Amino acid sequence: MDLKNLTTFIHVAELQSFTKAGEKLGYSQSTISFQIRQLENELGFPLFERINHTVTLTDPGFRLLKCAHQIQAELQEFLRGTVTPQKIEGSVRLALAASLCVSLVDRVFPALHHEYPQITVECATAGTPDLLRMLNQNEADLIYAMDSPIQNINYILLQKTQVQTHFICAPTDPLAQRDYVPVEELVQQPFLLTEKDMSYRRLLDEALAAHSLEISPVFVSGDTYLLCDLVSKGCGLSLLPDYACRPMLESGELCEVKTEPSLRPVVWAQLLHHRDKWVSDPMRIVSNYLCRYAL
Repeated sequence: MDLKNLTTFIHVAELQSFTKAGEKLGYSQSTISFQIRQLENELGFPLFERINHTVTLTDPGFRLLKCAHQIQAELQEFLRGTVTPQKIEGSVRLALAASLCVSLVDRVFPALHHEYPQITVECATAGTPDLLRMLNQNEADLIYAMDSPIQNINYILLQKTQVQTHFICAPTDPLAQRDYVPVEELVQQPFLLTEKDMSYRRLLDEALAAHSLEISPVFVSGDTYLLCDLVSKGCGLSLLPDYACRPMLESGELCEVKTEPSLRPVVWAQLLHHRDKWVSDPMRIVSNYLCRYAL
């Protein structure tokens, strides 16, 4: 079996397109079709169903994809132990929660780029539902979500870190001096919050709904550092994860509002990839760095 044809098969299966696979590998579509046809002739069964310009795996194709990933992984492991190291290059598509982008990438990318300058990291931000959709549709190689524990046999969990959240206000806000603020009074304050699909905002809304209460924010943004800055200037209150507001809490630029503990969601930062995803060297390296510099 020609390993080149197997690599082509993996790309067509993951991208669900002969054309996109050709663009990724630098081959013409006719070359991609020829390589897949060779593989199908050798195996004696069709790997893809081609209906109305769509490409989907047959049942034997699904089984072969799992074997192909294992073969690629074993081959890479063998080469790492026997071949003189070469420059590793390629791109990795990382999708993550917006609030993680600055905090995490700012620490990871400088060290990663210094050691592996030929690796390109393509970042996108989204809420958890879109992150999972991107993973399922192979629009992202890795996702870093902030949410309740994600449990799905189709995903491989690489890293999981618990993250606390805090209600915050400016030091000049009268609530900063209070030992306890009742929920009913808290929701009457002006709030600056992240979008509704952000995990801790959604969990806050659910906790308030249990009290038959809700918050109508005066400002909404996915930029948690902008929210911290506006809160420190006395524009209102916010609910944000520890890693976003901790530095300003420690410096005294922000204060924590003490209220009902059940309103403070506990979320998990989770690094995942799809179980059927072929883990390339660049993807393995980027995921290792993300784990090393976990929150």
